[in-house]
Amino acid sequence: MSSQNIHLYLTSEHECGYLPDRMATNLVPDPTRQMDMELYSQLIQLGYRRSGDFTYRPHCNGCIECQPCRIPVNSFAPNRSQRRCLKDNQDLTTNIIKASYSDEHFELYQSYINSRHSDGSMVNPQPKDFSNFLYSQWSDTHFLEVHKDNRLVAVAAIDYTDAALSAVYCYFDPEESARSLGTYCILQQIQQTKVRALDYLYMGYWIKDCQKMKYKAYFQPMEILVNNTWKLMDASD
Repeated sequence: MSSQNIHLYLTSEHECGYLPDRMATNLVPDPTRQMDMELYSQLIQLGYRRSGDFTYRPHCNGCIECQPCRIPVNSFAPNRSQRRCLKDNQDLTTNIIKASYSDEHFELYQSYINSRHSDGSMVNPQPKDFSNFLYSQWSDTHFLEVHKDNRLVAVAAIDYTDAALSAVYCYFDPEESARSLGTYCILQQIQQTKVRALDYLYMGYWIKDCQKMKYKAYFQPMEILVNNTWKLMDASD
């Protein structure tokens, strides 16, 4: 994979989606440059993420709370709670498909969003919101489907990059919340990373003071990007 040079731009300020009463800005690649998986594979190692076609990295004035994080899968071992999650879900089946729209997927996504994010900007999503968020024209995105008795109960959207997998988003049946399907999907993505003989599962951003991000620290060891260097997270954080 060859190294590529690219111009970066800073977006205007907008409300932070993670921490209250804060403003945020993002670094974004040159919008005139056609994004592809070769370039994105390099950018993700530098802390960038994808939302639909939009590739970005938080770059906020006076704030460095958003820390890119990844799991070195060959060093990962599930803890007691995660082993119990796998045991409790032995009746589930999984398969991988190329990301695309279907009514079945959208209805599960809509149910999840309206249950878990009823007070946010994502509430009452439409089919175009599903497609524009989870995958793009240039991304190599797949859906890990989880079924219970042939019924779709969870989906994890995954980007396949050259050197790693990237966990984009996970949604599941709110009525099956006792199964800890979010945890189950991450464990399955770790396994898929190993199957493909890759070293890392990228997990987006870890924010110490954001309750919604707290779960990521339960997957150890975890590496975070600090001053452009990947370092092991302090598990006591």
